[in-house]
Amino acid sequence: MEKINEEIRNERIRTDLTTHDFYYDLPEELIAQSPSEERDGCRLMVVHRESGEIEHKIFRDVIDELRPEDMLVVNSSKVIPARLLGKTEKTGGDIELLLLRALENGEWETLVRPGKRAKVGAKFDFSGILSAEVTAIVEGGNRTVRFSYDTAAYKNIYEVLDAIGNMPLPPYITKKLENKDDYQTVYAKAEGSAAAPTAGLHFTEELLDRIRAKGVGYGEVTLHVGLGTFRPVKVEKIEEHLMHGEYFYVPDDVAAEINRRRENGGRIIAVGTTSCRVLESASDESGKVHPISGETGIFIYPGYRFKATDALITNFHLPESTLIMLVSALASRDLILRAYETAVREHYRFFSFGDAMLIE
Repeated sequence: MEKINEEIRNERIRTDLTTHDFYYDLPEELIAQSPSEERDGCRLMVVHRESGEIEHKIFRDVIDELRPEDMLVVNSSKVIPARLLGKTEKTGGDIELLLLRALENGEWETLVRPGKRAKVGAKFDFSGILSAEVTAIVEGGNRTVRFSYDTAAYKNIYEVLDAIGNMPLPPYITKKLENKDDYQTVYAKAEGSAAAPTAGLHFTEELLDRIRAKGVGYGEVTLHVGLGTFRPVKVEKIEEHLMHGEYFYVPDDVAAEINRRRENGGRIIAVGTTSCRVLESASDESGKVHPISGETGIFIYPGYRFKATDALITNFHLPESTLIMLVSALASRDLILRAYETAVREHYRFFSFGDAMLIE
């Protein structure tokens, strides 16, 4: 796989912004604990970059903002039930393990709690179906583990996870998830994410059909979302924050259609910050998108020059997060913070199960 992190990091323009420059006050009651009754029935804030105008709509009305020559690019990564609750083999103590990403040697990088029970060589049992052994301690204190299970009963680790795993909801969602599919997009296919690309949760099959019938293009890329995307920024100078690498993939036909649409005057509209990061990772200086698979650690913040993303559908993000920095790069920090202040005042719902924003 092609490693492109350093090339991308060299393209960034240094700024004097600090992490606190992306803070805003959010009342806890505005954090959505469950999805909307109708996926496309949530609210949609439309932010116009050139005029600074802010409009309030319903998400299904996003079709009115799309032109026939445009193209939606979505992340088809599928969330796996990556949270495992088990026991240590030695003492029977409780253990929680979160799968972050598959490694090329068949092992997995994981987050294990409590870490003191996860020394190299430690073994865990999950429901008598799956066992794991810690093989190494890696950067940030994560553990690599080797799994074993009955291969006659389960053809792969994903079947095991479907049987005994739990969906890895963010810590700010305290309400139990009644239906696992509520945390999946309707187009989720490629298993491998530890968190959902949540901007896509608002789309229904019917809405996508209507959008395609209008002539709008549609393409699926993949970025397996790891927890690195959501790690808090702990440094004052934002350019010192290091993103963790995540696997991404752009198929040949999708790259070709993106380039064709742009050449004909269409806009490329990323559905979610993950799709945006894929587009920017796969494009060259001229804005041409290339078919590619690899690992990206791209970190986008104000000063970044977008090459392949013309508009963005996204959710409302945590204060001081890399995600609010990304949307501030596409619009402007002042406009985004004004939009967020408006969203708080108008009682929009925030974060994973919350309302949506279109930046165009």
